[in-house]
Amino acid sequence: MTTEERPPVVELTAEEAWKYVEKTFHGRIAVSVGNQPDIFPINYYAHDGVILFRTAPGTKLAGLTINSHVAFETDGIMSDEAWSVIIKGSCRELERSAEIEEAEKFPLKPWVRTPKYRYVELTPESVSGRFFNLGPEPDPDEL
Repeated sequence: MTTEERPPVVELTAEEAWKYVEKTFHGRIAVSVGNQPDIFPINYYAHDGVILFRTAPGTKLAGLTINSHVAFETDGIMSDEAWSVIIKGSCRELERSAEIEEAEKFPLKPWVRTPKYRYVELTPESVSGRFFNLGPEPDPDEL
């Protein structure tokens, strides 16, 4: 099938979208506090249907504490295709020592040379995604 024959946008099932999430390790988490949205880049590890990330005390962690409902987005772009996954769910900081010890077993290290000793788990309530077959805009006369 040539590029022109493939549909430009394909809706992914939740299961298909989650496979992209599991193979990627960076994204953005959006929080809203006092009707003011904010967005932060994070690196993460997806496992067993949840997303785990590390953070430090600050705006992001405070926002998650005030309003645990978040949106998360991760995507990928190749030469002729791209994809995007949006997850809506709720976050909670891991507090029990057994949970933290288990989280420390996963391959999740900060990318930035700053201490991030707080673990946060995002539990999805909805997962949606789209796959894009990239290419030039079609000629309007050919539509």
